Formats: sequence, structure tokens, C-alpha cells
Amino acid sequence: MATHHDPHVHKFPDTERTFRSHAGESIQDSLNWPGLFLIGVGIVFLAATLTAAGSGFVGWAVIAGLICGACLLSGVMIVLAEHRRIKLGEGLHLSDPGGH
Repeated sequence: MATHHDPHVHKFPDTERTFRSHAGESIQDSLNWPGLFLIGVGIVFLAATLTAAGSGFVGWAVIAGLICGACLLSGVMIVLAEHRRIKLGEGLHLSDPGGH
């Protein structure tokens, strides 16, 4: 029976070579995806807001700015709520250092 431990075969997270307990958690956890999508849409609407404002279309700039703010705010709130849910499941608070 071989007792050699192959470091490339893991059934559990690699805690020996990483200092973060949840490295990559934002991508792996599918409940973060709507928040990350909304943040991306918010960034696109930020570009649209700046383009419309620079071109003199004040009405479109206001509309795009409102959509940008709503998407960014709701996206960040979704991501923070999911991080908080994970931390509370571990018995920690959101401000506790430990990988997030």
C-alpha cells in the first residue's frame, strides 16, 4: 500500500497553500452570480451615462445614471448579503478577517 501523498489530488480545499479560506468563493457560489451580473450591467450603464453626458444628451444621461445607480447598489447588496450568509453559517461576522 502506497503512503505517498499526491498534493495535486484533493478532495478538500487546499488549505496548505492558500491563506484565504474562501479563495474563489464569489465565482463558485452561484448565489453571487446575479449580484455580479448587476454590477457588470451597472458598469456598462456608467459608460453610457458618461457618453450621453459628454454628447449633451442630458435626458439620456439622467436615465442611464439612475439605472447605473440602481444596478450597482442592488448588485453590491446581493453580493454582501451572500457573503454575510456564508459568514453567519460559519459562526463569524462579516467584519471578521478570515478570507473574505
